[in-house]
Amino acid sequence: MTRQTADLTARSEPVVPEDLEDLALGEDYALKPEYVDMVIDAADRGDGERLKELIDALHPADVADLMGFLTADYREELIPHIAPDDLAEILSELDTNLREEILDSLPAASLAKALEDLDTDDAVDLVEDLEDDKRAEVMAAMPEVERAAIESSLAYEEESAGRLMQREVLAAPQFWTVGDALDHIRADPGALPELFFDLYVVDPGFKPVGALPISQLLRAGREVTLWSLMEPVTEIAVDMDQEEVAYIFDKYHLISAPVIDPGGRLVGQITVDDIVGVIQEEAQEDILALAGVSDAGRDANVGEIVRSRLPWLVLNLATEAIAVSAIAIFQDQITKLVALAVLMPIVSSLGGNAGTQTLAVAVRALSNRELTSANAMRIIFREMWVGLANGLSLALVMGACVLGFYHNWRLAIVIALALVVNIFTAAVGGILAPLALERMGRDPAVSSSIFVTFLTDFMGFIAVLTLAALILR
Repeated sequence: MTRQTADLTARSEPVVPEDLEDLALGEDYALKPEYVDMVIDAADRGDGERLKELIDALHPADVADLMGFLTADYREELIPHIAPDDLAEILSELDTNLREEILDSLPAASLAKALEDLDTDDAVDLVEDLEDDKRAEVMAAMPEVERAAIESSLAYEEESAGRLMQREVLAAPQFWTVGDALDHIRADPGALPELFFDLYVVDPGFKPVGALPISQLLRAGREVTLWSLMEPVTEIAVDMDQEEVAYIFDKYHLISAPVIDPGGRLVGQITVDDIVGVIQEEAQEDILALAGVSDAGRDANVGEIVRSRLPWLVLNLATEAIAVSAIAIFQDQITKLVALAVLMPIVSSLGGNAGTQTLAVAVRALSNRELTSANAMRIIFREMWVGLANGLSLALVMGACVLGFYHNWRLAIVIALALVVNIFTAAVGGILAPLALERMGRDPAVSSSIFVTFLTDFMGFIAVLTLAALILR
């Protein structure tokens, strides 16, 4: 056999699923463009068997990622080839916009079947994205027990512990022994949560009095009582905000925690996998809010993006117009020395950057509860000293540059002093703006940047021109 013939034979051999998995992901666990092209090619040829083979080789999270790289037409062709057992998990991994699109296209019966395979928290996450009519159809097609659990969770506020929790928990009375608990677990494994880390010990009123890690349960003797082994438990109120829940998990290094109703009864649990999603969601919201934008998503159209960003730009235009109006007051000074027009933007820009640095640190500290009323004054004075030190350092450098370039020591003093004033102001504004918004009950990440930008631009222009009027006579 010639080498050419051997190559052709090798190419014609089907790729086994293990090889497909290796072809699909790069070293960074991102889908390779070549694999996406293979899926598109199979769809174009109408090769359903090949499509199913390509999808089955991927983890549900990677299938969800694949959906984001495809157009709506290709997604529609792909969905029928997804295994029913994987559909629910893939839906829970999808971006919000894609999920809503696919949920609307799926028959109610198929959705109801998929939701049965999910824990309550994941099922609720999908159901709340449905339109009212579609939601009613899906709920009507579900078994009564699962429907009641989802309806109960939907009654809680959005972004609360009640929405975040799964109602499936492993609980046992305090008088049970380890053997009793193990026998209970093995007797009906189908009734257990899909993922759990602790057995919650409850009193006769079904109030949690302690928790026992599964690892400790497996190591203990059968005759040992749960009461003697249990550890103190950190309870989560059902109406607690999910950001507060994430803070508690991070502070106390929790893997799971019981959720209690106003009467103290155990109604569900939250596990660390849910908290990871909350932390990512809250972090993304803060990052986008600092820039005054919303998450566009891969499928967002131009109109949606413009509507989300234009209002902040209009507000920024208004504040900049006020800041620039300061120039008109001192236009005679600028006419006398054109160099001021060249140097003012530098002072303003440096102040803006300094303010952004302080603002980013302050918003993060507020989010992590590192900045509170207990240490606010100390942090404010610290940032003021930092602003003063940075301002003096930059003033020396900038003053020397201006003196060397323009050979005007009065102008060098003006720019140096203006830098000190503006960077100090930026530091003060960068810490006080988010603190003030937090005190007013507003999200400091949303509008702090607009106020800080306005403050540094306005102060930059005023400082340069006022000092020029006083010194450059």
